[in-house]
Amino acid sequence: MTGVPASAAGGPSGARRAKGPASGGLTPASGRALAREARDTAPGGSGGGRAGRDASSPEDVRATAPSPSSSPEDNGNAATAEAQGSTRAPRGGKIAAAAVDQASVWNIANLLTMLRLLLVPAFVMLMLADGGYDPAWRSLAWAAFAIAMITDLFDGHLARTYNLVTDFGKIADPIADKAIMGAALICLSALGDLPWWVTGVILGRELGITLLRFLVIRYGVIPASRGGKLKTLTQGVAVGMYVLALTGWLATLRWWVMAAAVVLTVVTGLDYVKQAIVLRRQGIAEREAALEETEE
Repeated sequence: MTGVPASAAGGPSGARRAKGPASGGLTPASGRALAREARDTAPGGSGGGRAGRDASSPEDVRATAPSPSSSPEDNGNAATAEAQGSTRAPRGGKIAAAAVDQASVWNIANLLTMLRLLLVPAFVMLMLADGGYDPAWRSLAWAAFAIAMITDLFDGHLARTYNLVTDFGKIADPIADKAIMGAALICLSALGDLPWWVTGVILGRELGITLLRFLVIRYGVIPASRGGKLKTLTQGVAVGMYVLALTGWLATLRWWVMAAAVVLTVVTGLDYVKQAIVLRRQGIAEREAALEETEE
């Protein structure tokens, strides 16, 4: 019997096996693998391609999403810090603001105060010109005194109304007030028109109350009373009438006005002393109560 080749002995199935991988054919398993790979690499495939899966992979989602361990407060603080960083003012902002505040010293209220300070030496020269008894020079001195007293009314009102209060104004305004009034009183007493004791009472009260305000300022501020404002007005009118060379019934009238000014000066001075004592006692009591609470 003639020998038959091994490939023929296997029949058709053997022939099919012979055509397998060795001949470069595709098995069902390898075909499915190739199909999956082609579907994965295709950009328009149903799976969105490898790039689409990579973009929406769980690792990327976890990277872009907030960490579960971070609290909402942390996330909010981070967002707030970023917003503040983007809107942070330049480093020179505070310096520029300080420059603006410094420039505000040259406002209308402070300029009026400076004018009143400049009027003090001018008033003295006019008051003592030609021996101090010339009616013409006394009239000019009265004009300078009147302008100083009027500016005293306007500068404080402007500063409070238009928020022009400055440290310079707080210091210079009371100095200008005392300077013009003190200069007028001293000149009148030096010329013999006004007794020295009147000048001493008025100036002593003014300087004493100013010192008293500084002593109790740590406990509070003594507000200006209506009596104090009336005293200032009466003093200005009385001193102005004495500056003028008045005769007759006007000379008598100015004596009574000055008497009223002296009475108001003493009464309001005592009232300020009383307020200072009460303010100091209240301040001490509040401090003691605060210390007791801290100790408990």
